[in-house]
This record gives sequence, structure tokens and C-alpha cells, in this order.
Amino acid sequence: MAGTPSTLRAMNDRAALDLLLEHGPLSRTRIGKLTGLSKPTASQLLARLEAAGLVLAGGTTEGRPGPNAQLYEVNPAAGHAAGLDVTPERVLAAVADITGRTIGSYELPTPGRRTGTPVVQQVTDALDGAVKAAGLTRADIHRLAIGTPGAFDPNTGRLRYASHLPGWHTPTLLDELAAALPMPVEYENDVNLVAVAEQRLGAARGHEDFVLLWNEGGLGAALVLGGRLHRGWTGGAGEVGFLPVPGAPLVRQVTKANSGGYQELAGSQALPRLARELGIHDVPSGPYAEAAAALVARAAHSEDPAHQRLLETYATRLATGLASLVSVLDPELVVLSGASLTAGGEPLRALVQSELEELAAARPHLVIGEVPEQPVLRGALESALAATRDEVFDTSR
Repeated sequence: MAGTPSTLRAMNDRAALDLLLEHGPLSRTRIGKLTGLSKPTASQLLARLEAAGLVLAGGTTEGRPGPNAQLYEVNPAAGHAAGLDVTPERVLAAVADITGRTIGSYELPTPGRRTGTPVVQQVTDALDGAVKAAGLTRADIHRLAIGTPGAFDPNTGRLRYASHLPGWHTPTLLDELAAALPMPVEYENDVNLVAVAEQRLGAARGHEDFVLLWNEGGLGAALVLGGRLHRGWTGGAGEVGFLPVPGAPLVRQVTKANSGGYQELAGSQALPRLARELGIHDVPSGPYAEAAAALVARAAHSEDPAHQRLLETYATRLATGLASLVSVLDPELVVLSGASLTAGGEPLRALVQSELEELAAARPHLVIGEVPEQPVLRGALESALAATRDEVFDTSR
């Protein structure tokens, strides 16, 4: 079906804006070649976007062969989005401009069990800290994405699968947050947001079907099928820590225990205990996620037999749970993320790949995640930015 002139203009505008986001500053001629538009049409397009405040005329192609040409870039101030990464210990907040550049961040410690600080205040305080650092106000933020452990059940609006997150289970919480915040808010599982970051910026770029396995504070997975996150009926798809697996005692009443077989077998908390069983005495102290990452990193670069057995046993345990996932989903790719996995690097990845090929008929390729810096927060920003760009870049209105 032929589009109306205004629809075609809007489609061309969006194509040009996406190219500028992907490539950075471009000349009119280059935009014309990449979009297939004539020079006059490309000129009209850029004039229209500049008048709308969506692009800026920047430098020139000085120093390149031929006459100098004006370069255009997306106006960073055309829109802003924010993201939050929530754990029981702290809330990380960040603000990004429309190009995706982080321009303000803030960390709010949240010892909720001790202070009883209301969740709404935690969220607004963290957001305000990042907004202030960015030199903006709340009214400048188009959209906010909040990542938490567990997931908000779309049928009830209540947080599930995260009993360790104090204060977030109030039935009226989403209504209270909506009343306190002036922008649209989306809520997403933290591991799902890591998958968003990897799909947009990291190891899963160009892949429509993949599983992301996360192991840090908890063991979880994100499922991307046909290019879209699969969340499940109650938002609990990917809560693989509750998965019963061989080699671990059968855990009953898993929601009360806040654990399950796969978590007990291969979660971060199992690594220090496994190390001691294998005769490793200098086990790092401190939070178990940090201790596990330190152990895995050491084992991946050690020739000590005990450390090698630790890495091999850990790989087998990881592959045991992954075998169930890939047997059901048959993904193209598995991304290993979270400190307790990425610390093992290529040695751990290769061991898990080898073990998985013996335990499952499916043959997905395993890769290490490529977004190591605050991937939950980065995914929250990317998710909020996607909706913000759809709104801000819509020139058909």
C-alpha cells in the first residue's frame, strides 16, 4: 500500500535519525546515499529536522578529499530518559540524552531493613540525584525504566520472585509510584534488562533468539525469542534458579525458601563451599557474589589442580541447568553474564560449551557478555530510550 506524503516523510525522517545515531555526524550527501534519497530530498529532510530541533549542524568534512561539506548530528538535548537498577543494598540511577550518552548518575544506599525508608522515597531520591547530576529537572525526563529482581505480575501488579527485596511488595506500590513521578514508568526484571543491553550494544547484536544466563547475586536467565523478550504469564519466565536439577537436593516451597535446585547447585553462594570441599583453603571473604567472582577468576588463570577442578565442576553444574533450557528453547546463542560467569572468561566459557554439547542435543554457541559495566542500568536506559525515541522522533504529528 502506498503511504501518504506525510507518512513517507516521517519514515524518511526516522531512517535518517537512526542512521545519525548509528554512525554519528553525517553529511547531506552521505545521508542521501544511505537512505536512497535524492540530494534535494535529503536537504529538505535535514532542514525539516533542524527546524524541529532534532538535528544540529555541526562541523564539516574538512581534511577529507573534495570540497568541505556540512555535517549533521542528532541534537542530544532533544530528549532524555532515565534508568534505575534496584537491589536490596542500593539503587543506581542514571540519565541519558537521546543519543544514549549517560550525562548524570547517582547511587543511593538502601539499607531498607534498618531504616524503613519508603520505596517511593528511595526511587524519587535516586532519580532526583541523577537528574541533578545531569543538570536537569524531573520534568525533562521523558521516560523512566526500573529494573528489579523478580518481576511485577501483569495480572496483579505485585512483585513476585523477589522476597529478598524489602518494601517492594505493597499492593498499591505501582499506583504510589505513578502518583509521585511525572513521566511514564516501565518496570522490568533486572536480568531481562541485561539481555536488552546485550542485544542493543553487546554480544547478542544481530541475534533474534538467545538465552542470557546471569549469575551474580542470584542465578537467573532472560529469554529472547523472535527478537522479543519472553516474560511469561506472571512475568516469571527465566527464573531458572528455582529449576530442579540433578546433583542438588529437591527444594520444595521454593518461593518461601527463595531458592531452588539450580541456585543451590551453581549459584554464587555455592562456589565458596565447593572450593573448600575441593581443598582450597584461601577462600575470599566478604559478600558471596564477590567471593565467587574472585574464586572463578583465580581458577581460570591457575594451574593448581584444585583450582582446575573447581572450574571444571562449576562448568558442569552450569551446563546441567543450561541443558534443560536449550533442550526446550533451542536458541541460536547463549550469553554468559554476571560477575560469577564473566570472571571465568574464555576458559570457563569453553568448559561450559564442551559440557553442554554432551548434555543437550541442541548446539547453541556460547559467548561472554560484552556489557560488563552496570549492565542492568545500561539495559534500563536502553529500554527507556527506545520508547523515548519513538515519541520524540515521530515527525508525523
